Amino acid sequence: MRKRVWFAEPLLSSATQEVRRLIILARQWAEPLGKPVRAWMSDKQDAFVTAIADEFVGVPQRYCHNHFLRDMAQPVLDLDSQTKVKMRRKVRGLRAIERRVLADRRRAAASEPPLPQESPQSADALLIDPSAAATAAPGAQGARGLATTGNAPVEDEAGEVVLGYCAAVRGMLNNSQGGPLRPPGVRMREALQDVRASLDRNLQAQKGGLQSRC
Repeated sequence: MRKRVWFAEPLLSSATQEVRRLIILARQWAEPLGKPVRAWMSDKQDAFVTAIADEFVGVPQRYCHNHFLRDMAQPVLDLDSQTKVKMRRKVRGLRAIERRVLADRRRAAASEPPLPQESPQSADALLIDPSAAATAAPGAQGARGLATTGNAPVEDEAGEVVLGYCAAVRGMLNNSQGGPLRPPGVRMREALQDVRASLDRNLQAQKGGLQSRC
């Protein structure tokens, strides 16, 4: 009644003899512990039904509610699967967008001027005692702020945002998890609506609207 797992064993097959061996072993475990088996829950496989009825006489057996609901909701799940296919058809072009962002990055990297080569004098400046560099006069050799050269790399923030959206949408389209009470197509629709709302907030913020978090 505490919903704890007291015993578990992987089955190599679902054959009747393999299932019956497991049911017998469960009875042998329960008897020394003095734990009465008040009910069984399983799917409706014949091997489980017959083995439980033989080894646990008078103990009621209930079928797994997930299997029950799945069978009852099968027409709904079929419609949900068709809806997922339609939504995937509308959400196209993710890979093309990612290729464009990566191509822009390559062009930007190719157009950047190469960093100047360090001269022996500038290399010596990096070896100056930090205490001496702290007290050096501005402009003097070894002064702080003059020991490093070159331009800092410019981060592609817009590209990162676009790639993040593409990765999120791809994960939504590939997610097929969800039980009969909350089918995966419904979860996909809700997630895609969240993405659309986030994009709308970003567009409004770009146009000077109310700033809000994504």
